[in-house]
Parts: sequence; C-alpha cells; structure tokens
Amino acid sequence: MKRRRLTITLKENVLKMLDNYIDGSKIRNRSHAIEYILQNQLFSKDVKVLILTGGKTIRLEALKQKTPKALAPIHKKALLEYTLERLAKAGLKNIIISTGKSAEGIKRYFKDGARFGVHLTYLADKQEKAGNVRPLIEARKYLDKSTFIVIHGDVLADIDYLEILNYHKQNKGFATMALTSIASPAKWGVAYLQGNKILSFKEKPRQKVSSHLINAGIYVFNQRIFDYLKPEYKNLSREVMPLIVREGNLFGYSFKGKWYDVASEESYKRAVKGWEV
Repeated sequence: MKRRRLTITLKENVLKMLDNYIDGSKIRNRSHAIEYILQNQLFSKDVKVLILTGGKTIRLEALKQKTPKALAPIHKKALLEYTLERLAKAGLKNIIISTGKSAEGIKRYFKDGARFGVHLTYLADKQEKAGNVRPLIEARKYLDKSTFIVIHGDVLADIDYLEILNYHKQNKGFATMALTSIASPAKWGVAYLQGNKILSFKEKPRQKVSSHLINAGIYVFNQRIFDYLKPEYKNLSREVMPLIVREGNLFGYSFKGKWYDVASEESYKRAVKGWEV
C-alpha cells in the first residue's frame, strides 16, 4: 500500500505520550505509532459491540441472593463495568446489550451508558433457554456495519480490543475468536491453533486434550457470520464455530492478559482474588 510523507508538529507532552506506544516490535518508531493510533481510532468508530448478558443468574454466598453474572461485584464495581470502561478507552462506544430475565437490574445499573463513556442500546430476550445464537440473529438490525465484536457478559478480560480488531482486519477473514491459555481447559471450548488459524475446536471435550488454549468468549465477526446462524441453533461455540473451523475460516487471536469468567461461585472467587483494579 502506498504511503505519503507528511510533516507534522506536536506538543512536547503529546510527543512523550506517543513515545510510550513504541515497543521496538509491534510499534517500531514515531511514524508507525501515529499510523497505528490513527488507523485504530478511525476504524473503531464504525465498529459496534454486542454484549450477551441473557444467561443464567448466579447465587453468590456473600450477597445471599441470585444476581446477573454481569452485575457480580468485583472490587466495588459490576463485572460488566470493567468491560465497558475498556471498550470506551478503545473508542468503541456504540454498544448493544442483549438481556434476558435480568434486564431490569442491568438497565437500572448501567442506564444509557453515559456514566461509563459509552452509548447503550438494550435488546430484550425473555425466552428461556434461548442460548446465544438467537440474540445474535436478533441484533443483526443494529449491526449494520461490516465488522462487529461479540462479548459474553460474564467474562472479565485484560484484552486490547483495538489489537484484536487490527488482527482480524489483517487476516481478511470473517470470524476471529479470542483465545486464552489455562491449566485445566476441559470445562471450556478447547482450540488447536496453527499459525493464525484454528485447526480444531471442541466445546467441553470429554477426552484428554493436549491444547491449553480456550475460547475466551470474545469474537470479531463480519456480516458473513449471519450465513451460519440458523434459528434452530442455540450455542455459538458448540454448533456454529465447528462449522467455520471445518471450512478453514476461523482465526484465533491468543492474548496473554488476565482472563476470568463467572460461571460459578468458585470461578467468581478466583476473579475477585486475581483481578487487579
């Protein structure tokens, strides 16, 4: 791709902030840093985010009651609050939240999102056991741009959303799954990665596995994903992802930041203990 030389003048304090991006590998110099920032910020303005919060509630001993996983308190903040703050920082401010029975509690806490620097649209799904494919199909009318992000609302992840977007764009695919590594992966969707493609993916395998990479519950999709979503499907990772893998079209983005999900009281306690604010 052709490049054109520009001459710009920056304030000293801006220049110092720019230099913080330079790591010698991903960002090599000031010119590269400026290009990286501009590309990601301009690209992110058209990217919408769908957050899935319609799953089961969780009973936390400390609260003595059931609570939506997205509202589980982590160091005096709701779990989902951390995700919204990270998205806002990345310039990803147009967010749709798909809710289930816990819609009122989530709306009451997050309102229109202004307090967190984002704009929230709510998509209600009161059908029991609807899974996570149906909310994605119903959200299509809001996801009118080429690229969008899908995030499970019970996931707490130290991930660079601009980086995974850039990774997705460079691969020129239509489906990218974020992957994290854990010691005991059998309870999650296990992926086998070769280069930048996922060669095999199995949701909660019963047999012993040799890979420690699991589905982190974060995806980047293009519009073509809707060709794979059938109304009778319920589970994205169990029914849809294997189809895309077999066609050789699923890319994997492995990140090293901390990751937790709140699927149980035990995993919630791990998140509270390990997450840093």
